[in-house]
Amino acid sequence: MGILELIIPDRVERQLRERSRSIGVSVEEVALEALCKGLGVTLDPAERAEVYLRISETYFAEGEELLSEGKLANASEKLWGAAALMVKAVAAKRGMILRSHGSLHEFAVKLSLEQGDPSLRSLFAAASVLHQNLYESWLPEIAVRGYARDVRKLLEKLKSLIAG
Repeated sequence: MGILELIIPDRVERQLRERSRSIGVSVEEVALEALCKGLGVTLDPAERAEVYLRISETYFAEGEELLSEGKLANASEKLWGAAALMVKAVAAKRGMILRSHGSLHEFAVKLSLEQGDPSLRSLFAAASVLHQNLYESWLPEIAVRGYARDVRKLLEKLKSLIAG
């Protein structure tokens, strides 16, 4: 699976970002869906899972970089995105598409029960606190760092479910 960088007009990028914010998904998801729709291509579950997994890993690395720069709200956004996309990757591997925050939380709880691992639920809840911090920017740095470690643990656990 390749990575392609597209150069698009600012006006299109603004619309892409606006759409992303309005429906609560990543810019990459909006762009990929539009591209697939325009080309008449349907992603199979394994392809969708791989895309989500790779974007999740990229977001996590970006979140860690932003955290090292002291940009706590921006780091929180990327870390939350990494967690949400990895949950979506597990769901996609099962042929499911999650489109809302509620469905993400429901699926995280389902996984926690299925796996007999309550930490999946609590680690995802920690990621949700980071999502809230994006908008309110109230968490101290030590808390964001702690939640970043929680997101790392969550990603590792969820990635093993995709591979297995």
